[in-house]
Amino acid sequence: MELIRGLHNLRERHRGCVATIGNFDGVHLGHQRVLEQLQAKAAELGLPSVVIIFEPQPREFFSPDQAPPRLTRFGEKVRFLEFKGVERVLCLMFNTRLRSMSADQFIEQLLVQKLDIRHLVVGDDFRFGCDRRGDFELLKSAGERIGFSVEETATLEVDGERVSSSRVRAALQAHEFDLAGRLLGRPYRVVGRVMHGQKLGRQLGAPTANVRMHRFACPLRGVYVVHGLIKGQRYPGVCNVGIRPTIHGRQPVLEVHLLDFQGDLYGELMQVEFLHFLRAERRFDGLDALKVQINADIEAARDWLALASTQS
Repeated sequence: MELIRGLHNLRERHRGCVATIGNFDGVHLGHQRVLEQLQAKAAELGLPSVVIIFEPQPREFFSPDQAPPRLTRFGEKVRFLEFKGVERVLCLMFNTRLRSMSADQFIEQLLVQKLDIRHLVVGDDFRFGCDRRGDFELLKSAGERIGFSVEETATLEVDGERVSSSRVRAALQAHEFDLAGRLLGRPYRVVGRVMHGQKLGRQLGAPTANVRMHRFACPLRGVYVVHGLIKGQRYPGVCNVGIRPTIHGRQPVLEVHLLDFQGDLYGELMQVEFLHFLRAERRFDGLDALKVQINADIEAARDWLALASTQS
């Protein structure tokens, strides 16, 4: 798959394609339906498939302090789009210039002049252009005039409700991991490299793998039962996502203690799969009290895993 960063990196060879546009945060089942339609039309026309995404996402640009946390990092999203067979991802920088572009300019300058799209697949709630004035009907009218076709995707529902990134986020924050998994089409995971930390877990008798978060704001906070997936192997564990208030932390971290694991994980890519909520993060009166709670968390995780194994 080819990742194209910015309009300035588009070349003549990128003209002529089947495209779709959106944030694709989480690449949930609704997004996957769009991708299926995209791939089918691209195969029919013998053209490359292109997914157009934005960085930052528009809500992050307009209200950075109020934007919801992402379900997936940029790299995870791109890898999953590649897994789904997308041939090109065009990542547009969402800035003042793009924000001020009218819907007609977006169609003419990007879709027609730069990409020469032959077919466009969009969700039924898609809006674009300055003040979100562009919609499916405008695209359809432009396509009839200029010479490209537009296809709308029907709403996908699970349990009678629309599948959306916000619904996945709400399920996660309500600790409904089974529902989140059904909306995503896979278990919810956070992926990152294991980095060196303060080694505090070793002092407390529970060494942890610190998964690098960078600027990613995980939609979860608290202590969870998880599986850590490393090099195809699955290990049960306990995960804390938060700022570690007992030691006056300020930046969110994701720490995983793998039960009964021995080995060096530094630099390894770990997928953290969330299974069950244990408790909210809170401040303890010193490291001794924190150590007692960590041991209790580990025992609670073992109990839950044992019960889950008997019910599977």
